[in-house]
Amino acid sequence: MSHRRRPSPPAALTEFARYLRTETVGGVVLLVAAAAALVLANSPLSGVYTAVRDVEFGPHFLHLNLTAGEWAKDGLLALFFFVAGLELKRELVLGELSDFKAAILPVVAAVGGMVVPALVALTVAWGDPRAGDVWAVPVATDIAFALGVLALTGSGMPSSARVFLLSLAVVDDLGAILLIAVLFTSGLNLIAAAVAAALLGLYAYLQHRRVTSAWIYVPLAVAVWVAVHSSGVHATIAGVALALLTRVKKDSYEREAPALRLEHRLQPWSAGLAVPVFAFFAAGVSVGGDVLRQFTSDKVVLAVFAGLVVGKLVGITGAALLAVRLKLATLPADLGKRDLVAVAMLGGVGFTVSLLIAELALDPADADLAKAAVLVASAVAALLAAALLVGRGRARRRNAEGTARPASDDRAWHDDAGDQRARKSRRFGAAASPLDPPR
Repeated sequence: MSHRRRPSPPAALTEFARYLRTETVGGVVLLVAAAAALVLANSPLSGVYTAVRDVEFGPHFLHLNLTAGEWAKDGLLALFFFVAGLELKRELVLGELSDFKAAILPVVAAVGGMVVPALVALTVAWGDPRAGDVWAVPVATDIAFALGVLALTGSGMPSSARVFLLSLAVVDDLGAILLIAVLFTSGLNLIAAAVAAALLGLYAYLQHRRVTSAWIYVPLAVAVWVAVHSSGVHATIAGVALALLTRVKKDSYEREAPALRLEHRLQPWSAGLAVPVFAFFAAGVSVGGDVLRQFTSDKVVLAVFAGLVVGKLVGITGAALLAVRLKLATLPADLGKRDLVAVAMLGGVGFTVSLLIAELALDPADADLAKAAVLVASAVAALLAAALLVGRGRARRRNAEGTARPASDDRAWHDDAGDQRARKSRRFGAAASPLDPPR
């Protein structure tokens, strides 16, 4: 049976896609988009920015007449979660998380990274009538921003650091999305949820039957996304669910497994389009004078800030080290405790889902305060994490050089000793030692 060869993309397009797959480039594009949004939202052009973000489009009959910001948050971010989920599935089956004790570590850390920030926020806001609503805001980690900061500043860190952060952030976001579904979703559409489950079952069956046609999978994936969105659950969960059902082991006749092939093709679209556009619409938080005046005194602000900056670090690090101490989990061999602290600090970057929870849990005035707190806390956590990551990278490089140095010193010592023996033997007329270098 002959197969038609697919036409190769233009060389320039291939090179551009390869460039976008570089994590450092993706991190730069992400942060530039976020900075541009923040500047626009707090400038005389804020009206233009808001108008673009709030323009609506999409099919009305499917209830998908969403704003541009909602399409970025629910649609484009689902693509990012799909790509991240493919990498997570590959690590769970074939990579560093294939061992149970290795896989359970980020799960335990994610739970600690949700519980402790909530407790910290409750403690700080104790006595305020809004304490019962604000505790949920700092429980989430923004996976896109956290990975972007790690890519930019964590070049000296081992690959296990990225795997740990990816797994932690995915579990964390799934937990936060579940929290939204249980506490802040007014009308859960069970019929749409059942349709989504049935379509996911069909996707799993087609994967099992080794069906490879994009003409089947693309409409099916879109249908899954529409059903999940209609159910009232955050639509990004569709991306994670589809990824975890995608086959990661290749058959003997395949050049690469479907998961790896999809990850390779979709990574440039995720890094170059989905994540920057999402960041542009998500980071445009207005920080007005009223917000700044209340920033150091309002308990909502202080609770969110403390939950993200302090609670995340303590919760993730403490839960992970406790699990290791109790022998429930194991740290990767190349990831030290100080490395763990640096990565845990990235858990305080809580843009997306934290902003969404603030909108759902608080009234508009308090939501603006909470959003500003999320923005500032995420920036502080990112800067602290960047400093820790750079420091750990330098320490690792120094340790690597220190480990390599004794071997070269030993060689130099032996060479010097051999020269001394040769000179001594020539001086006294003794026979040369077999260890002496040739004359």
